[in-house]
Amino acid sequence: MAQTNPLERVLQTGVVAVLRAPDGKKLLDVAQALLAGGVDVIEVTFTVPAAHRVLEEVAGRLGDRILLGAGSVLDSETARIALLSGAEFIVSPTVHLDVIRLCRRYGKLVMPGAMTPTEVLTAWEAGADIVKVFPSEVTGPKHLKAIHGPMPQIRLMPTGGVNLDTAADFLRAGACALGVGGALVSTKRIAEGNLAEIESVARQFVEIVKKERD
Repeated sequence: MAQTNPLERVLQTGVVAVLRAPDGKKLLDVAQALLAGGVDVIEVTFTVPAAHRVLEEVAGRLGDRILLGAGSVLDSETARIALLSGAEFIVSPTVHLDVIRLCRRYGKLVMPGAMTPTEVLTAWEAGADIVKVFPSEVTGPKHLKAIHGPMPQIRLMPTGGVNLDTAADFLRAGACALGVGGALVSTKRIAEGNLAEIESVARQFVEIVKKERD
């Protein structure tokens, strides 16, 4: 998939794995397990200590075999560091216009977080490629469907509350992709080095996306 552009790659894969951990020591191994399971779009959050170094390591080892991004980006300074460290896309929990502008300036994919219809439209009009509907564990698929109805042109990606039981519902509600954190790469699985389980669950998410699209 290296020949596709970043947006197409996210849409094709349909799953963005969100890596959040108390340290980054095992995240390269986790990224490799995700790739083996068919999830090749991976976000390293800036809540991970020295996240920029994790980005550099993963980018250096896996290259364009994955699409690597940075999450929990709260300002344009952090976004710039992430891009210089190898991130190809930026994810934020909020609508931060300076972050969106910086990504537009450098031609990088950007996915700001929004919850209300006004926030979603503001993010889209500011140049978001995909709007992350967050926190979706609070609002659920019905909320996403309600937003998608009057604004079907906006690409929506729920994050939070997406698991093997809810993934299909979010896709049917209009999600263009799924942001999946703890249900796929829980801190427990990461700490235990349970790479086989991470790979297995990744395959299950990919299969759900394929089934719903077919």
